[in-house]
Amino acid sequence: MLFHRSTFPKPGRRLAAALAAVTLGVGLLAGCGSDSEDGTSDKAPAAASGAFPVTVEHAFGSTEVTKAPERVVSVGYTDDQAVLALGIKPVGMVDQYPNPAGTSPDINTQWPWVKDKWGDTRPEVVMSNGDSGPNYEKIAALRPDLIIAVYSEIDRAAYDKLSKIAPTVGRTKAEKELFSAPWQDNAVHIAKALGKEDEGTALVKGIQEKLDAASEAHPEFADQTAVALSWYEDSVAPFTTTDVRGRLVTGIGFKGATKIDEIAGDSFYTKLSPERMDLVDVDRLFVINDKADQDALKKFELFSNLSAVKAGKVSYMLDSEGPAVGAAMSQGTLLSLPYAIDELVKSVEQ
Repeated sequence: MLFHRSTFPKPGRRLAAALAAVTLGVGLLAGCGSDSEDGTSDKAPAAASGAFPVTVEHAFGSTEVTKAPERVVSVGYTDDQAVLALGIKPVGMVDQYPNPAGTSPDINTQWPWVKDKWGDTRPEVVMSNGDSGPNYEKIAALRPDLIIAVYSEIDRAAYDKLSKIAPTVGRTKAEKELFSAPWQDNAVHIAKALGKEDEGTALVKGIQEKLDAASEAHPEFADQTAVALSWYEDSVAPFTTTDVRGRLVTGIGFKGATKIDEIAGDSFYTKLSPERMDLVDVDRLFVINDKADQDALKKFELFSNLSAVKAGKVSYMLDSEGPAVGAAMSQGTLLSLPYAIDELVKSVEQ
């Protein structure tokens, strides 16, 4: 599996795509568009509504969007889902998860939380997870009128190249470390660029209300400590309480294991040595892996001896396979969060 904050990055690549701080929240909307003969969107999708021009300040300066965008390219790992949630189908997007060999359509357009939004539209892939950067030629050929590069690791040089193609909105001005901005901030940031800031704000509020409702329905969670983790490079790898997966766990009412944060330092996860398995000896565990890695983890004796495992207090969430609840948790977007919250609570109730 890939390992970055929204998926797991390829070994040797920066642990990218982070869903960071604060609690959670968001909602969803649909979009529409039309397809060309090759399956990609050629005619302009439905334009954003709202007051224009709008100026968006970001890490690389400010960008003026003079009119409602019709052909949006998303360069951030999860930006396409925010754009989709606000009613527009991007004509280009990043591939977060590699497609299984010989299969189509792109798995990233087929998640349960985005499939209906994409419909038959097949966006162009302008970058894949693990690439050194976006494909500028592909982006230019799509004739975008707006490029969204918010949940992204692009630098100034990449931003300048993108800006020569179309107005480009970079990550939030307040984001000091890559992928460290709260997802709520990213959502509203993108919504502003689309002329839908009020709508984005309302959607954020909707998810927070969903989290609060889950917590209120299960007051027993407040007395239990829980951890989200994965099996990564032959180690148990728990996520911090500030990672989106940790935020989901505490968002529905569980207590987080803050000692993991101390060990992880500035990272969003840590790989545990055998002598530190005590950090995940908690009341409830949420495991995010596909089946092969889940099976390997279950064979790891130090894991199988944990009290939560012995008590059957483990929720195994498939990552990119099956219902892909793990991917929904890891992406933490306007579209995936409602699905993730429902499935997370359901896994505990079973």
